[in-house]
Amino acid sequence: MRHKVAGYKLGRTTSHRRSLLRNLTTSLILEERIETTVPKAKALRPQVEKMITLGKRGDLSARRQAGAYLMTKAAVDKLFETIGPRFGDREGGFTRITRAGWQKGDGAEKAFIELIGSEKLVEEKKEKRAEARAKRAAEAKKAMEEAEAQSGGGVQPVPDETEKKKEE
Repeated sequence: MRHKVAGYKLGRTTSHRRSLLRNLTTSLILEERIETTVPKAKALRPQVEKMITLGKRGDLSARRQAGAYLMTKAAVDKLFETIGPRFGDREGGFTRITRAGWQKGDGAEKAFIELIGSEKLVEEKKEKRAEARAKRAAEAKKAMEEAEAQSGGGVQPVPDETEKKKEE
């Protein structure tokens, strides 16, 4: 008997499930780390493994097969130019699923699925974001100081009732 061999249905029709997995696969290849639910991550893993295997092959036929599945040309290019060579000597196990708590609305368990070796890229993105945030904060502070200087000292303090009584 072949019970429970059909794979993950994810509560969707065939076409919806295929579109979902194609979109998730494309996003994972482009971003190298995405957050999703645990069942989606487990359903996504075999698809990504197959795409990376195509990227390792690197021939024209593999590129066409990946292009037929992935949603953007940028994902195909990244798969064959950077990700495929990165995993050239590795036989499998290209992804990692890390559980990350529960979703607020419905309590679904969340997970990060990422490509092995993408930790460096994630750290670089975090550093770039922190630098950009600091730069924006410095510009906003400078703009506030300039506006304060132009208005003649900024906001005047409002005297409270005790000071008014003292003046009388």
